[in-house]
Parts: sequence; structure tokens; C-alpha cells
Amino acid sequence: MSLFNNCVGKSLNSSLKWMNEPLEWEFSEQHSLKITAPPRADFFHSPTEESRKNSAPFLYTTTKENFILTTRVSVDIRDRNDSGCLMVMADENNWAKLCYEDFRGRPSIVSVVTKDTSDDCIGDDVGNTNPFLRVSRYDNCLAFHYSLDGIEWALVRYFGMSNIHSLKVGVVAQSPVGDGCVVQFDDLHLLPNTNADVRNIK
Repeated sequence: MSLFNNCVGKSLNSSLKWMNEPLEWEFSEQHSLKITAPPRADFFHSPTEESRKNSAPFLYTTTKENFILTTRVSVDIRDRNDSGCLMVMADENNWAKLCYEDFRGRPSIVSVVTKDTSDDCIGDDVGNTNPFLRVSRYDNCLAFHYSLDGIEWALVRYFGMSNIHSLKVGVVAQSPVGDGCVVQFDDLHLLPNTNADVRNIK
């Protein structure tokens, strides 16, 4: 199921909601969503406790089921750390995101898992592509994968989250240190998952 069904222009279907709605966003008739991330918009809880940011635009639905969530993302990178992400959130202090992000001038796959404070894990340098991102859940286990062609998937991260009876799942556009960037998500598919080994879903 595409979560972008029946979304056109600046109209959302009944399953989707905004957290931190941006000033500029729009759906095309081809089930693509463009979001302009505001300046310094981010989700990150610094391990040094210097700052806690929960300000990036997050378009989400809520589910209690096991699932596979996929999208294809492109980012008009203007500054370091500009990115488009898939995110899952149990609450404001427990969430995780998988991002296509600028890292020191190299477009890369980056993941963050936050359990009160955030980590920051830099993955593969994938260049100027429009990668597919995927989050899979089975009970308290989650896996992040990415793909360059939508067929062959590479595991980025496998981790657990506690007490996730209900999750907000969706897309994030962010520009943590920049003046904003445009992120496009081509469709957003949410499918049921019956495979307990989320690391090895094909």
C-alpha cells in the first residue's frame, strides 16, 4: 500500500499527519512528495547533552503491526548533513532514522538510533544516486537496508527497541547545519511483514 495514495498538492489523506509541518511541501500526481527542510531542522539528541533537536518535518502514519516501509529519496544537497530519511518513532526520546545524507562532501547512508540520547553511524558512500531506503519491523526488532536499484538490498543496521506497541513511521527532511534543502520522496510503501528475521528480508 502506498501511503501517498490520494495525496495531491497540499492535501493529505486521512492516514497521514505532520510533526513540524514545513512551510513548503507538495505532492505531485505521480505520488512524489517534495519537502523543503527549514534551516537547521534536525532530529538529534547529542550524547554530550549540549542540545536536543526535534525540529525537522516528519510526515508519518501510526501502526501497531509488523511492517516493511520503503521509499526512494533524492536530496538537493546544499550543505553538509542535508538529508532525506525514513524514521520510526515510539516517543520523542525513542526513535531511529535511516538517511541519505551528505557526509563531508560524500553522499552517504547514515543511521541514527536514539534511546534518550542519539548515536551517529556513517555507512556506505553511495555517491549522487537516488537510493531506496527500507525499514523492517518484527516485534521489538528492526532493520535498516538500502538499495541502489530496488532489487539488491544491503543491511545497514539491526537493532532493538523496547515497548514499541505503536510506532509513528514516515519520512523526514532535514538540514541540520544549513539554510534548508529540497528533498523528494518517490512513493512511500507500507506492507505487512511476516518474516521474523528482518536482517535477511529480500
